[in-house]
Amino acid sequence: MSLKKFLTSRVFFINLAIAIILIILLLVVTLSGLKSYTHHGISYSVPAFSGMTMEQANETAKSENLKLQILDSVYNKFSEPGTIVDQEPKPGKKVKEGRLIYLTLNALEPEKVQLPKLTDISFRQAQVLLDNCGLTIDSISYEPSEYNDLVLSVKQDETDVREGDFVIKGSSVALVVGQSKGNMENSLPDLHGLFMEDARQALTESRLNVGVIIYDRSIITKDDTLNARVWKQMPDSKMTSKVYLGSSVDLWLSVDPERFNTPGIPEQ
Repeated sequence: MSLKKFLTSRVFFINLAIAIILIILLLVVTLSGLKSYTHHGISYSVPAFSGMTMEQANETAKSENLKLQILDSVYNKFSEPGTIVDQEPKPGKKVKEGRLIYLTLNALEPEKVQLPKLTDISFRQAQVLLDNCGLTIDSISYEPSEYNDLVLSVKQDETDVREGDFVIKGSSVALVVGQSKGNMENSLPDLHGLFMEDARQALTESRLNVGVIIYDRSIITKDDTLNARVWKQMPDSKMTSKVYLGSSVDLWLSVDPERFNTPGIPEQ
């Protein structure tokens, strides 16, 4: 039989139909197997692990067909040591079975850093060194000295700390700075509209201290505290242009927009 006759014969079309049916069946079986293997359409809601110990988290993860891995550890004084403080993916997100959940644990002890040499250098140099090792300036005080603007001593909780001492990372220190006669005043910055940390930074840059912090009734939650801005300061920069170095500035904070629409108080 010639090729032309075979291609137009009944036998050829029967074999072709059988081949097509077999291919379709093979595709159906393969796709069904893949769906079963990958659990297509099946997802699990990620539980909230924050506040759990690793033992508790492992039990929860096992019941939800999830896996856990510790990614990092930090120190948070507001959380119990050894508990979970963060996770990725976040709670409530839909994931497949066996998905790895990355956890951040609260360290059993706070991380400590070694205090660099801060005395007998300028205030500006000391500020940079403190920032580099994760420390902040809590307050600045001045004492008469022939060496103007040099750091004379460093204190933490009223106790002298020196080069090489270990202190908790993220904590604050108080600097005692030398001041010669004259030039004892500095410009008072306008803090209206600034967030608390920005206001603190501005005062430090001006060699001044944060005084009393007063939150109004609009501050209810922790998020309100973080989002609060300065709506009043005392001394007021509009009434007082110069203050003594090391002076304290009292701050009033709010999240009430009406506070920042008051005439004479520019919103920043």
